[in-house]
Amino acid sequence: MRKYAIVIPDGCADEPQESLGGKTPLEAADIPAMDAVARAGVVGQANHVPRSLPPGSDVANLSLLGYDPVAHYTGRAPLEAAAQGIPLGPNDWAIRCNLVTIIDQVMRDFTADHISTGEARELMTTLQEKLGTPQLQFFPGVSYRNLLIYRGGDKPAPFSRDTVTVPPHDLTDQSVIDAYPRGPGSDLLTRLMCESAEIFANHPVNVARQKAGKLPATNIWLWGLGGAPQLPPFQQRYGVTGAMITAVDLLRGLAALFGWRRIDVPGATGYIDTDYAAKGRYAIEALKEVDLVCVHIEATDEASHEGDAEAKIQALEAIDQKIVAPLWEALQSYGDYRILVSPDHPTPLRLKTHAHGYVPFAIAGTGIPTSGATGYNERTAEESGIIFEEGWRVMEYFLRGESPP
Repeated sequence: MRKYAIVIPDGCADEPQESLGGKTPLEAADIPAMDAVARAGVVGQANHVPRSLPPGSDVANLSLLGYDPVAHYTGRAPLEAAAQGIPLGPNDWAIRCNLVTIIDQVMRDFTADHISTGEARELMTTLQEKLGTPQLQFFPGVSYRNLLIYRGGDKPAPFSRDTVTVPPHDLTDQSVIDAYPRGPGSDLLTRLMCESAEIFANHPVNVARQKAGKLPATNIWLWGLGGAPQLPPFQQRYGVTGAMITAVDLLRGLAALFGWRRIDVPGATGYIDTDYAAKGRYAIEALKEVDLVCVHIEATDEASHEGDAEAKIQALEAIDQKIVAPLWEALQSYGDYRILVSPDHPTPLRLKTHAHGYVPFAIAGTGIPTSGATGYNERTAEESGIIFEEGWRVMEYFLRGESPP
């Protein structure tokens, strides 16, 4: 049985940087393993975010992992609800509930200074006590990433596809005055966001954080809402079993909906301080039990959100050395294998947020021809002439194709 591995350096695709001598972070980084994968196989470009949808990791990873987002995407929060095992009825909606820092109506930090999971749990517990009802249920998640569930019961929720919300990471250092929810149900969302500021103002968690010189969690920011998604199981769709290694609930939720195993790795943080080597080790071990292992790393995306080119390069080099290199070596011991390296979407350092656009991918292994690429980066991918306008079709080629279309 063929073994497969997917490595997702989230948001690593970028633009040439003046600070890097006109190179992108992928070009500037020392990534010999990714370059070797590119030289051994095929490099190309894929578009994982249709223009009709927002350029979020939810849409992009759904596509990267082989599902047409136009047909299957309902929102980000429902995927995270699946990760937590929170069931959604036909009239229920899940809503992403970030803990954020807003000062003078400016989004100072969309992570509330990377608030700890324990602190977040205390704040979310207080919200449930103060604002929770049979219809409104607040669920703590990981760090700043939490959920609000609206239970519709036998009545339709007030929200619809016309409800517009703005991801807080799109508002870094910007005014939020014109970014509050709009459309059906927006009055409820805005009211909850405003009431949270009053509840958090003198909360013991924030008092302690400020004494320690940390930013407080001043508000909740509600966004990414949607109803329950319906996804056909991955094994039914593609004929292989899978496992997911990630520290991010969004990817854990996708794995749950796909029917994949979800593997928790000690030291995986969803940030630049994650334990890269542990992720590599656990991925190699997972291959003994499943056909496909997917390793998602958020660090490159987080570095872009902070506009930190050096941190992005360091994360890429750690992914290359501690995940791609050992995983590729282990795959080759099976004889029949394939490996895919690809980000989900671009996250340009200049913008500090996600963007539409093509991302470079590299595929190598059994049955994959050598395309003559010199390395793995945006430039070699563009020069290859291999383009998947519908990015979700890359999965079919990765798993079954013998030559690119």
